[in-house]
Amino acid sequence: MSMEEKETKRVAVYTRKSTEEGLDMEFNSLDAQREAGEAFVASQKSKGWVCLPEHYDDGGYSGGTTERPALKRLLADVEQGKIDVICVYKIDRFEQKPARFRGHAGLLRQEGRRFHIYNAGHQYQHVGRTHDVEHPDNFRSV
Repeated sequence: MSMEEKETKRVAVYTRKSTEEGLDMEFNSLDAQREAGEAFVASQKSKGWVCLPEHYDDGGYSGGTTERPALKRLLADVEQGKIDVICVYKIDRFEQKPARFRGHAGLLRQEGRRFHIYNAGHQYQHVGRTHDVEHPDNFRSV
């Protein structure tokens, strides 16, 4: 596929912080996660990645529950075919339990599409490592 023919990948950045502490600050943890995610998406522009303008931010929600409004909206948008790639600062921002991650991966596969979750967190040596939901058993909590 030539550069002119590259497929556009619609990327959603998901952010989460377990507590509400500091969320009232002008620039908070969710903003920092989103900024890092957007920068990572921009670095993938040559692959056709485009960051979606929608914000999927769960401030004050534990990763130990799926009762998170932005996560529910994100997964609904995946089901509706609006998202090709989910970008998170660290994988535990999306899901902390491997079994539930496999459940989300099953949902993504049902759509007959291939999705990836990328770690955009720069403090880890595995920046940009792909978690391929085609093989969700490869998931490791980081």
